[in-house]
Amino acid sequence: MTISVALVDDEAMIRVGLRLVLSGEPDIEVVGEAADGVQALDLVARTRPDVVLIDIRMPKMDGLEASRRLVRDHPESKVIVLTTFDEDAHVAAALRAGVSGFLLKVAPPEQLVEAVRTVAAGGGLLDPGVTLRVIAAFAGQPDPGHTTSRAGELESLTNRETDVLKLLAQGLTNTQIAARLYLGEATVKTHLSRILMKLNLTTRVQAAVFAYESGLVRPGEHDQR
Repeated sequence: MTISVALVDDEAMIRVGLRLVLSGEPDIEVVGEAADGVQALDLVARTRPDVVLIDIRMPKMDGLEASRRLVRDHPESKVIVLTTFDEDAHVAAALRAGVSGFLLKVAPPEQLVEAVRTVAAGGGLLDPGVTLRVIAAFAGQPDPGHTTSRAGELESLTNRETDVLKLLAQGLTNTQIAARLYLGEATVKTHLSRILMKLNLTTRVQAAVFAYESGLVRPGEHDQR
């Protein structure tokens, strides 16, 4: 099955580079481009892509606001935010909006392709070099009331579901979680589905945010693989 992708960036050269990389893959098709958030909303409404690659800093409507609207109005189109190392504050807000992941603009071509395939298949991008650093940054100064509320919600999870959530938030894949907990990968997927349902979340990225906000995982705490 072909994965349809929309490219959103105000820099034409960035869009050209993304298109060249993705168009060379037999299972990926670029269905359109947009240069700002307003154009992005129109493009996604017309083409209904499986994945949207979107920059944060753009004119008219930035990628943050566009991502919020896309997640809300077009949940079938998974959003990957293109980011740089100096945009932590912006990306933190995108995390809470429910985007499916983040990708550094300097990421190698093979990582871009893998990111698109992963998100299209329902996964999330939890690269410790990007997403977890951002989560830790804004979780380091939590609102006490909000943290207490999140901690209370953890009580709805079983011990095994709590273990799975903690490893997910530390950046492990389903395969790595399965190996660490001596479970089958299908069992891990079942636990993740139940975690999202119980916590009223929709993506792995939101689950990782929850883990930090609840205090289950502390800023700076990383998996030792």
